Amino acid sequence: MLNSMHNYIHFYIFATLKITSMKKLVLLGTAVLAFASCQQSAKIAYVDNSKLINEYQEKKDIEASLKVKIDAFQKRTDSLQKAFQFEVNEAEIKARRLSGKALQELSNDIQDKNAALQQRFQFEQGQIAQESQSKNDSLVKKVKTFIKDYGTKHGYEFILGSNEGGSVMFGKTEHDLTETLLELLNTEYKKQ
Repeated sequence: MLNSMHNYIHFYIFATLKITSMKKLVLLGTAVLAFASCQQSAKIAYVDNSKLINEYQEKKDIEASLKVKIDAFQKRTDSLQKAFQFEVNEAEIKARRLSGKALQELSNDIQDKNAALQQRFQFEQGQIAQESQSKNDSLVKKVKTFIKDYGTKHGYEFILGSNEGGSVMFGKTEHDLTETLLELLNTEYKKQ
């Protein structure tokens, strides 16, 4: 009986050690897997924001169309200012012969015309600025959506944007997607 009790104790200790060892092994295996999954690097890339936007053909086309509008506005402005200046010169000559109420009316008339002209210039400038802002905002939104779709399609967890402010201080060139995305954006734009 003592012998069987001794065997039972050995079996119990062995089984306990075996189970404890198994638990330790399972815990160790789980820890190794968890560590390995944490060590698995995320797929991350970056893009030079300024270069991507400024070299995108649609951006260049927007700038060209706005330049045409700005140049036309400048020509109209110059022409209207010359005409107004001619009218001011004529009024100055006429004012030498006027006095009192007639001189005041002529002065008020010139001031009103100048105010109307300046108001017209400001309105047209505002329209061009608003169009520029709207088109640029739309373009940036389009590029961000394109980058997001590209990142999702190609399994990226992050695509960072670099700029002069230093959001990406360093990145290996093999992680720079600027040229790839620029080429894809321009190809997509040519299709439109």
